[in-house]
Amino acid sequence: MFTKKPDRDTPPPIDLTKSAPPIPPPITSAPRPASSRPSTTSSVIGPDLTVMGNIVSKGGVQIDGEIQGDLHAMNVVVGENARITGGIIADEVIVRGTVMGSIRGRSVSLQSSSKVEGDVYHQSLAIEQGAYFEGKSRRSEDPLASTTRPDGPLTNGAASTSSSTLPS
Repeated sequence: MFTKKPDRDTPPPIDLTKSAPPIPPPITSAPRPASSRPSTTSSVIGPDLTVMGNIVSKGGVQIDGEIQGDLHAMNVVVGENARITGGIIADEVIVRGTVMGSIRGRSVSLQSSSKVEGDVYHQSLAIEQGAYFEGKSRRSEDPLASTTRPDGPLTNGAASTSSSTLPS
């Protein structure tokens, strides 16, 4: 009549003589395959920054400050208050600010607030009403052909010249 019933809420005792089950390795994500598309993140040169020298990027670059040198990237956006003194080489170039130098790009867009003094080598060119453009426009099937890729030295398509005397 007064017998003790076993507690049902108590877990069974642990036998330490048995080996514990193996711990599975941590889950890691598989390495992402290299993509041929550039990163969607752009590097930004802020409005308070002045760069003196060439810039090479394998992705996009947004310029809001000042660059005194050449710029070679996949995509370039020159902001309204930006100023570049040097050449730009990119697949796509959008200019809203000031560029004093040549531009080479498959697609070049000079927006209404832009001021460009230099030659533009392009496959496609758009100039909005109000844009200032002083220079030559040269259409080319491959405007980047005479330039090197971002991992090589930067050339702005300028041929080196040497002085020589021709026989008369």
